[in-house]
Amino acid sequence: MAKQQKAAGGRIRIKQIGSLIGCTDKQRASVRGLGLRRMHQVVERQDTPEIRGMVKAVPHLVTIVD
Repeated sequence: MAKQQKAAGGRIRIKQIGSLIGCTDKQRASVRGLGLRRMHQVVERQDTPEIRGMVKAVPHLVTIVD
């Protein structure tokens, strides 16, 4: 568990790297649920299993940045 959590009190930074054009509604909802609206936008979220699951559902659209 310590490997997955980053500094800053268990928070992760997520960046949108792919376009939502041509994605399914479920993938689009996952990206929107993370709070991402535009390409190359970076948001900071709590490092929870729910957020990790949303990131894992769309690995071709988002990435975790340091």
